[in-house]
This record gives sequence, structure tokens and C-alpha cells, in this order.
Amino acid sequence: MNAGIIPSSWSGPILSVLRIMTGLLFLAHGTTKIFRFPLTDYFKDGVPLFSFMGFAGLLEVVGGILIVLGLFTRITAFILSGMMAVAYFMAHAPQGFHPILNGGELAIMYCFVFLYLAAAGGGPWSLDAKRA
Repeated sequence: MNAGIIPSSWSGPILSVLRIMTGLLFLAHGTTKIFRFPLTDYFKDGVPLFSFMGFAGLLEVVGGILIVLGLFTRITAFILSGMMAVAYFMAHAPQGFHPILNGGELAIMYCFVFLYLAAAGGGPWSLDAKRA
């Protein structure tokens, strides 16, 4: 018997909501790099498309859209999880050991949420579920 506050029957829909919100937030990282929307101080000039950050921005846009739709969720999430691990170790870890001090806590969070989605799939509200 499940004695939790949230019924276990909600786990599928909540997985879908986690996937959709994660994808939307991740997509915003790509659109700010590639399309300069929303405009941020850090990427106010955009990034060159054929650069390392441009490639990251393309992965964020395409991967974010696929994650939101729940299309090819497992492979997309696996690739994005690896991308975020690389981002952490290349950009954040050299700045210090503690993620809260080196600014890498979001990269770690994305890495593990995407790893979970790679294992769990897109949930019932996904195009993957509709195709199955």
C-alpha cells in the first residue's frame, strides 16, 4: 500500500510534466545562444553557429524541442545528459570543487534529470507513447 501524499497513479503524468518543463527550460538556453531570445547579458551578441558554444546551442534547441514533445526521448535525453556532464567538467569544475561555488549546480541537475529521462522514457503524455 502506498502511504505517500501523491497517489502512485500520478507518477506517469508527473514524469511527463517533469520532461516538458525540463525541455522548455533547456530550450531557453539554446534560444538565447542561437536566436538571442530571450536576450541576456552573457549572450547579448549571440554565439557563432560553427563554434563549440554554437554546437551546444543547437543541441539545446533541437534536444529541448524533442524533449518537450517526448519524441525519441530516451536517446535524446542520453545525449543531453552527456552534454551536460561535459559542460560541467569543462566549464565549471576547473573553477573549483564545490558546484554551488563554481556555478555548476544547474549543469549537474540537468545531467541527472536527463539521465533519469533516458532510463524512464517520456511518460504517457509523449509522442513516444503515442507511437508505441
